[in-house]
Amino acid sequence: MIVGLIGEVVKKEPTLVHLQVGGIIYELFVSLNTSAAIGSDNVRLHTTLIIREDAHSLYGFYHLDEKRMFDRLLKLNGVGPKVALAICSTFKPDEFVEVVRQKNVAKLKKVPGIGPKSAQRILVELGEFDLGSAGVAQMDASVEQAAKALESLGFKKEQIQKALAKCEATDTASLVKEALKIIQKL
Repeated sequence: MIVGLIGEVVKKEPTLVHLQVGGIIYELFVSLNTSAAIGSDNVRLHTTLIIREDAHSLYGFYHLDEKRMFDRLLKLNGVGPKVALAICSTFKPDEFVEVVRQKNVAKLKKVPGIGPKSAQRILVELGEFDLGSAGVAQMDASVEQAAKALESLGFKKEQIQKALAKCEATDTASLVKEALKIIQKL
């Protein structure tokens, strides 16, 4: 199983990348989000290999959370690689988690190839979708740790919650620094 490739970008289109790895050029299908994230000539992509009777297809992802989202979508009835990639192109993983949590059929219908019935079915099948132990769960853990750190510094829970809600950082240390700056302004 090919789970990742590191190589030089030879050709890049909005949903396709040719990656040269050790003298071999691989064709990888990518989402628009991954395509936008590929900036340099050398890149590392997480991959999913799909083997069918008529083709062996590689799908590349810049972020591991996006790969997890793609893999999870493939397990749903009626969702193939094209639809899963369209969802990955429309939503970033954290945005998709929110769409599923809110059961937002209208937003999911905006994905090319998904109608109202498909959107409803996907949301029902996903249930309480998350990105495993990474992604949003990791973000929640960082926020919780930052809140404990700020509490130990003597700030009130109310102040901490307001400050952390305004923070854009994702790791604990950056959250604490950013929250301290916000609390000073409150």
